Amino acid sequence: MAKKTLWTNANVYTPDGVIPNGRILVSGDGRIEAVGGAEVEDAEAVRRDAGGALLLPGLIDVHNHGGFGAHTNDARTESLETISRYHAAHGTTAFLPTTNTDEAERIEAALKVAAREMERDFEGADIVGIHLEGPFLSEAKRGAQRKEHLLLPTLERRQRFYEASEGNIRLVTIAPEIEQGMEAVEWFAAQGVTVSIGHSNATYEEAMEAVKRGARHTTHHFNGMSALHHRQPGVAGAGLTCEELTIEIIADGHHVHPAVIQASFALKTPNRVCLITDSVNCSGLPDGEYGGVLVKDGVIKLTGTDTLAGSSLTAWRGLCNAVRFTGLPLETVLPSFTAVPARQAGISHRKGTLAPGMDADFILVSPQMELLATYVRGRKVYEAS
Repeated sequence: MAKKTLWTNANVYTPDGVIPNGRILVSGDGRIEAVGGAEVEDAEAVRRDAGGALLLPGLIDVHNHGGFGAHTNDARTESLETISRYHAAHGTTAFLPTTNTDEAERIEAALKVAAREMERDFEGADIVGIHLEGPFLSEAKRGAQRKEHLLLPTLERRQRFYEASEGNIRLVTIAPEIEQGMEAVEWFAAQGVTVSIGHSNATYEEAMEAVKRGARHTTHHFNGMSALHHRQPGVAGAGLTCEELTIEIIADGHHVHPAVIQASFALKTPNRVCLITDSVNCSGLPDGEYGGVLVKDGVIKLTGTDTLAGSSLTAWRGLCNAVRFTGLPLETVLPSFTAVPARQAGISHRKGTLAPGMDADFILVSPQMELLATYVRGRKVYEAS
C-alpha cells in the first residue's frame, strides 16, 4: 500500500471554518485520516508543503453534459475520459455525466456506458452517478432540447432507463405537469433518486404538488421554466420560496443576471443553492459552429436563434463568479459547489467536505484565486503549468 501523505502549510477549508496553517493527512488508499493544525502528525508520512495555498474540497458538478468535444450522449468510454480530464483541469473532482433529449436507444446506450465506467479510475474527475435530463420534458419549455425526441414518462420507459443505468441515476429532470409526470416524480423518488423540476411550464400549484410527491431540486433555475410573476409565481417562484427545493444556478452571467444570482443566494442561502456548469461538448473549444450550435465569446446558442444551448462554464470559473456576483466570502459560497451537490447526488457520505473518512478530493488555489492543482482520492490529476 502507498504511504500516507501529510499536507502542511495550507489554509484548509473545513465545514467548521478555515484552518490557517492547517494540515491534512491522507491515507495510502486516498482517504482523509485527519484534518487540523500542528497536532496532525505522522512521522512515517510523506510530507508535502502547500506553500500557503488554499486547500479546498474538490468541486462537484451534478449537471455536466460534456466538454472539449465530448458529450455524455456519445455513449463512448473515450468521451467520458475526455470529460473527466477536461473538467478536472478546472477544479472538478466528481461529476454526474448528464444526458439530454435524444433517441431513446441512444439515451439507454449512454446510461449503460456511464454506469459501466463508474468503477474506472479515470485520470480526472470521478463519475459518481448519472443525471437523466430529458426526455420527460415540456415541449413549451424544452429550450435547446429536441422536440421530436420528447417522451412521456411511462412506467415502462422509466424502468428501462433506470435498469440501463444499473440503478445509478442520482438525479432526474422531469416536467411534472406533463401526462404521467406526477407519477414519475413519485416513482423516481421511491427509487432514491433526487427528482428535479426542470424544462417545465408547471404552475406554482403544480410545482408544489410535485414537491409533495417527492421533488427536491430544480434544474438550471430560471432557465427553461415558467417564470416568476407576481400573480403567477410559476416554477421559478416555487423554487425561490419552497424550503424543500434546492435550486441549480449557472453562474456564467449569461443564463442568470448577476443581480438575480445575488438575490437567490440571499433568499435561499448557500445551503439551498447548487452551482452547476451545464457544460456541453463545445465547452473549451474555440468560437465557431458545432453541429447546430454557435459558440461566440464563450456563449453557446442554437445557430440562428437566441436560444441558449448549455454553457461553456467550468466549475472553478463558476465558483469565482458566484463569489464576485454575491459579494459573499469564498467559504460561504463554497458549499454550493461542494457539500450541496454531494447531498443532492446522495454521495455526501464520501464526497463534498474535508473531514476524516472522506475521499481525499481537493484543489489547491493560490491566494490570488488561481487554480494550482486538482487531487482526486489523494492522486494528482491536474497541475497548472
